[in-house]
Amino acid sequence: MTSTEENIATRLARLHDAADLDVVLELLDMYAREPMGQGRPLDDAVRRRLARDLPQLPHLFVVLAEADERAVGIAVCFETYSTFLGQPLVNIHDLAVVPDARGRGVGRRLIDAVEAEARRRGCGRITLEVRSDNLGAQQLYRRLGFSSGEASWSTEFWTRPLHNACSDTNDPS
Repeated sequence: MTSTEENIATRLARLHDAADLDVVLELLDMYAREPMGQGRPLDDAVRRRLARDLPQLPHLFVVLAEADERAVGIAVCFETYSTFLGQPLVNIHDLAVVPDARGRGVGRRLIDAVEAEARRRGCGRITLEVRSDNLGAQQLYRRLGFSSGEASWSTEFWTRPLHNACSDTNDPS
């Protein structure tokens, strides 16, 4: 552990606590605004749905990293199931560090905390997706033992949007 990492603490977010939920939403908005996010803030309707839905998702957990009494990083994780392993796994859906805290070991601390929680849950694997142009994140993940898999197992992450599948009934837009 380097001296810059000593004052970084991680903990599970209490999503039923309004203050923690606000921190989670602010960090997700910060991440969304980043070039490696979507390059724009979260839509108000999305924020409302997140505030409503995140505390209710039974297989979700969020790890917060804090330093100097402020949140400096987030890992949003989902427990799912590996049919090939025959046991649960954790997928890190979002991992983000605030810009002025990068290079201080926050990402490593977040992943260490995710691994501890995954082990506590009896999981056999941690997965994540990373953009092909996010070389800094790829370097961190490789250092922490992640890989894109053997050549025969390398995969791409494909998506198919379902337009209007998630509408806010109170949102006039």
